[in-house]
Amino acid sequence: MAGDELDELFRAKPEEFTALRTRLVADAKKRGDAAAAKRISGARRPTTAAWVVNLLAHTNADATQSLTDLGERLRAAHAAMDGAAIRELSSEQRSLVDELVRAAFQGADMTNPSATLREDVTSTLQAAVADPDVAERLGRLAKAEQWSGFGDFGATTAVFTAARSGKAKAQPKKEPRKPERERRNDDDRVAGRELERAKEVLAAAERAKDDADNELSDRQTNLAVARLRHDEMRQRLADAERALGAAEVAYADAKQASRDATARVRAAKAPLSRSKRTR
Repeated sequence: MAGDELDELFRAKPEEFTALRTRLVADAKKRGDAAAAKRISGARRPTTAAWVVNLLAHTNADATQSLTDLGERLRAAHAAMDGAAIRELSSEQRSLVDELVRAAFQGADMTNPSATLREDVTSTLQAAVADPDVAERLGRLAKAEQWSGFGDFGATTAVFTAARSGKAKAQPKKEPRKPERERRNDDDRVAGRELERAKEVLAAAERAKDDADNELSDRQTNLAVARLRHDEMRQRLADAERALGAAEVAYADAKQASRDATARVRAAKAPLSRSKRTR
């Protein structure tokens, strides 16, 4: 049951995640499934990129299998140092990832995703090709993934090919550039580096925001669960106080009934006592 609920949870849009998680935790507790409640409450709200990939995995039955199969064939080609196969499979990888990225954004109804979001989705799918663990977790990712091994398969192909191709062609000597042109080129390079740094800062800031949003989401869920428990305990206390009040009333009534019965017994004994004395 918890598996189906987790799939439902990770298919939900990020802005709907927390409320749905709280409801699923409450449902699990009501049916007495503490293990499911623990697993569901421990799920972290996915970033937008992770949600896009999760949704793809849930709605495209062939996506995960295609990435996994391609990864196995690429690893076999690298192990055999088969340059031709590596080049062919690297091209297939680029085509498959591009196709799945388009399908992912279409499935998520995103017609104009940001460059950072597109990059995160692409890197996650590439990581799924390179890393079987990532592929296995598709559908329940909390954040974008990135392959951190020896490099993506496509990038290593060029290195392999260069090693096989013999001596590299000598580069032709460049004509001396005029000082003004050199200055312009230097300015362009500096501007390009600054732009790249700005992009990196933006991407880091967006990831930090996602992490902060995840932390807030977790705290919000904990608060909601605590409130549910508090309300449950308050209801139990109210029920116990009502039961105690009813028990006290019943005790008082029984005590009064005992006193009344004692009085009646005494009243009934009085004539008998007088009759004995007159004899």
